[in-house]
Amino acid sequence: METRNLTLLLDFYELTMANGFLQENPEKIGYFDLYFRKVPDQGGVVIYTGLAQVIKYLSNLNFSDSDIEYLRDLETFDDEFLSYLKNFEFKCDVWSMKEGTPAFPNEPLLTVRGPILQVQLLETMLLNIVNHESLIATKARRVCMVAHGRPVMEFGSRRAQGADAATYGARAAVIGGCSGTANVLSAKQFGLKPLGTMAHSWVQSFESEEAAFAAWMRVYPHNCLLLVDTYDVLKSGVPHAIEIFKQLKSQGITGPFGIRIDSGDITYLTKQARKMLDQAGFSEAKITISNALDEDVIQNVLEEGAQVDSFGVGEKLITAASDPVLSGVYKLVAIQEADQLIPKIKLSNTVEKTTIPGFKHPYRMYDEHGKARGDLLLLASEKIRQNSTIYNSDPNKTIQTRRLKKWQLKPLHQQIYAEGKLIYQQPATLAVKHYSKEKINELPEACLRLKNPDTYDVFWSKQVRQLRTKMINEFTK
Repeated sequence: METRNLTLLLDFYELTMANGFLQENPEKIGYFDLYFRKVPDQGGVVIYTGLAQVIKYLSNLNFSDSDIEYLRDLETFDDEFLSYLKNFEFKCDVWSMKEGTPAFPNEPLLTVRGPILQVQLLETMLLNIVNHESLIATKARRVCMVAHGRPVMEFGSRRAQGADAATYGARAAVIGGCSGTANVLSAKQFGLKPLGTMAHSWVQSFESEEAAFAAWMRVYPHNCLLLVDTYDVLKSGVPHAIEIFKQLKSQGITGPFGIRIDSGDITYLTKQARKMLDQAGFSEAKITISNALDEDVIQNVLEEGAQVDSFGVGEKLITAASDPVLSGVYKLVAIQEADQLIPKIKLSNTVEKTTIPGFKHPYRMYDEHGKARGDLLLLASEKIRQNSTIYNSDPNKTIQTRRLKKWQLKPLHQQIYAEGKLIYQQPATLAVKHYSKEKINELPEACLRLKNPDTYDVFWSKQVRQLRTKMINEFTK
């Protein structure tokens, strides 16, 4: 699967438009922003994820001979366009936030500049990657937040929508905060440690639960984690697990010991199991729960006093079941002809669907304590001074303007490609996870709440606001 050529994973109109651009004005340069319009689950923040896969995709763009023959057979494109595709050479510039950055609506996660026929061809795949992986990382952050430091293992591959969703979704879940994944392919590809215990089939395949646990003990004496809900958690599973732990202890093996509960009344069962383990002298034995968990279930069982040390979270994480769409879009914001940069806007009857024109970069504003106070969009050509007026991008905010105080402005964009050449070193997955956690901790706590989070402010410079207002007025007259 790693050798697949995904260049044709695009919408057909991208090819028809690219053909038109080649015939009409092949030198025209386009600028596209990729951003999202709202945070899933009515949350406060999205974890931008997928840059590693974007780089992999862009670095391997090529139309194979079979691609060219397939397109020729469609009888839609002439030889000039097919020859262009056959000799395709990526020539674009790309700027992006670092992977793992907490991001907010309507600010560009990445910006692509290049021959407009090339930039247009990238739309489907860039959105496919970023929408999916950012969605899963964001869901993982919510789940891990309510676990309050307890490990959360990603267990969702069997319910994911396909192999790619399972593999890249597992990576995204780790970036969002999960301690690891059960997906071995994902662990191999991204430098992670695969995690897991046993399935009910192991227990069922033996003549008794005792025999199943004893066999597991013989194979894995130094990692004896037992699934105790195949028959009866409290009457059978936990007592048999305790007997196994006693045998191991008599052999001088001190663990780790643990049990997993995958069904039933989790709060009651974990409370009783904890008492039984403690009374038997195994207070160090860990209790893991699984079975259709999400942030709401985890929060509820912990508030009810469930005794849980770690969580296995599957289908509701890997599918982001509660709100399974990130509203990412890829919009033209400017074109360049000769030396002239011409801003472009897409209008709508709704404010949220009207684009922000111009070539822009986002910045994060930090106070003297290192806390983020908001983000600021500037035109790439402008410099802003302290005490300048900045404008809130949210029209529902009562206070629409502020003065830029003596805050430190840090750019959120880094250049990834320069004229098609990769100039950025993508960090390893665990480094991305660490970076994301660090950046989350810089944000106001109010915007990180699970329910009814405060809105994190994204501001526009005066030039950005004036440009947008001017273009709206020109087109609506």
